[in-house]
Amino acid sequence: MKILVLNSGSSSIKYQLFNMENENVLAKGIVERIGIDDSFLEHEVNGDEIVIKEDIPNHSKGISLVIDALLDDNHGVLASMDEINAVGHRVVHGGEKFADSVKITDEVVEQMEDVSDLAPLHNPPNIAGIKVCQELMPEKPQVGVFDTAFHQSMPAEAYTYALPYEYYEKYGVRRYGFHGTSHRFVAKRAAKLIDKDFNDSKIITCHLGNGASVAAVKNGKSIDTSMGLTPLEGLVMGTRCGDIDPAIVPFLQEKEDLSSKEIDNIMNKKSGLLGISGISNDSRDIQEAAADGNERAQLAGDVFNYRVKKYIGAYTAAMGGVDAIVFTAGIGENAIEIREGILDGLEYLGFELDKEANDSRGKEIEISKAGSDTRVFVIPTNEELVIARDTAEILEG
Repeated sequence: MKILVLNSGSSSIKYQLFNMENENVLAKGIVERIGIDDSFLEHEVNGDEIVIKEDIPNHSKGISLVIDALLDDNHGVLASMDEINAVGHRVVHGGEKFADSVKITDEVVEQMEDVSDLAPLHNPPNIAGIKVCQELMPEKPQVGVFDTAFHQSMPAEAYTYALPYEYYEKYGVRRYGFHGTSHRFVAKRAAKLIDKDFNDSKIITCHLGNGASVAAVKNGKSIDTSMGLTPLEGLVMGTRCGDIDPAIVPFLQEKEDLSSKEIDNIMNKKSGLLGISGISNDSRDIQEAAADGNERAQLAGDVFNYRVKKYIGAYTAAMGGVDAIVFTAGIGENAIEIREGILDGLEYLGFELDKEANDSRGKEIEISKAGSDTRVFVIPTNEELVIARDTAEILEG
């Protein structure tokens, strides 16, 4: 069985083609700058990259180029489109309508559109990718895998905001959480590594990248997560502020004469590591500047680490203990000093950091010393594989 996985953004399309017999990636790539000058497709097979520069005005053209690349006589991996059994799509927001991955129908697309106001930057391009595939490959089953689905197991006390209840009833204002596909993948892997039944485990997963979130996964279910109605809540991120006193919003609007769109832009795109440091949203730049004595860069890193540490402590309390802590995504998998900074002071949870093991990047490894009661791991995430697995399972089911 071969599954094509697509992640359609506003100006890009990431893709991977899986052979599900061995879960190998046959080809992968990205279409960049859709609707912008200098657009191109970068296609990779067996480590070899091919760049195709072409005018790509829309998603239809972009996905057509992906198909052409997969079928190409020189760098393709398919003899015909008949070899593709289904297409799996990443969809950011499923609202309360989707607690699991689903086969896409016209009704499902309508339901996705109904919750697009909860993710106006993400859901519309996700849906556009689905509709293009329905047009170009009408005979192929399409499956939607939602970033929010894994967190639909949260209890009401975790997802309810203390606002007038009518706003939840009318507009669905509640905590949804994101990165669910990643949290699910690494939590399951951690349970296997500690030789515990996933449905009888307590695991804290830290998805740390330019966007970042922490999840409490108890007995195989997400019971809480740091992102909320939108990805703005929770941790300090590259350009997002994370948790703040909500009264800051009207205060700054009045002081700076800002519109709602302007303050939203500040909180989402000008805050976080960038806002504190004044240098960059990239943690590598922050660490380099801090090492050179930049006090604001040092502060930005300290705030980031402290916020993650607080959430780990809070979620340990929420679950009544913790069996494993997992670091994943770009920062979590690669930032040695950041992992050490976050874990410093959490030894009371029952682990001792193995600094030699922690001196690694981008690979699966346990970074707690042998004999630790709580195990700590770095586990590279693989959201595309989760989408492919869910798609294959729905197809077989």
